[in-house]
Amino acid sequence: MTLPTVSDLSQYALCARNVCLGYGEKMILENVNFSIEPGQIVTILGGSGCGKTTLMKGLVGLLKPARGSFDLYGNDISTGGRSIHHDGLRRRIGVLFQSGALIGSLTLAENVALPIREFSHTPREVLEEIVRLKLAMVRLGGYGSYYPAELSGGMKKRAGLARALALDPILLFCDEPTGGLDPVISAEIDTLLLELNQVLGITMVVITHDLPTIKAISDWSIMIDAEARGIIATGAPREMENSSDPRVYDFFHRHAPGGRA
Repeated sequence: MTLPTVSDLSQYALCARNVCLGYGEKMILENVNFSIEPGQIVTILGGSGCGKTTLMKGLVGLLKPARGSFDLYGNDISTGGRSIHHDGLRRRIGVLFQSGALIGSLTLAENVALPIREFSHTPREVLEEIVRLKLAMVRLGGYGSYYPAELSGGMKKRAGLARALALDPILLFCDEPTGGLDPVISAEIDTLLLELNQVLGITMVVITHDLPTIKAISDWSIMIDAEARGIIATGAPREMENSSDPRVYDFFHRHAPGGRA
């Protein structure tokens, strides 16, 4: 099996092709199309209930499209197949869940080691070194023996990020990475995502409604709308905030206490 590497990436890291997503007969998103280039940070925007979470579920394989496909470096990953190649591609996708989704009964080191143990036969000494490096990458060096309950909200997010990076993903999804955090910690998470993108070259798809995050990290943004059941705007945030579409303009010109929306 040959997986994509930096030397043989196709033109697009991720493509959505005429994707329709929903639950039973109820379609939430219809005819969604977009392409993401390798190394980009793309933010997916929209108000509450617009379908951001539904799209995220489709992108990470938790929800199969009713129609259309998601392609990872030219490989259809939306079929639900269980081939070695298909599963191998999915292992190259990292996910930072909104809650962090850490297992409370495991230490941080054990949480980060979990996917490595599941999908490889890495010797214990090597595994411990990998875990140490992943925690250091998210500024949690020395916290491997801590349990999730002993951490602040921002530390839990970073620990979840370390676990998402455990298998060296070529594509990283982040669901509301600054959700529930104060402005200072949110800005630190933004900076960390930018550093990881620049140092590791990871393509990132970030689901967020946080305006400072959108403006700080986005190479490109995709805005979806509940009534339209799909994409209503794409572009760099600085272009979208001057959009003639009132739905897009209002999204970028709202305000919230504390300086973050």
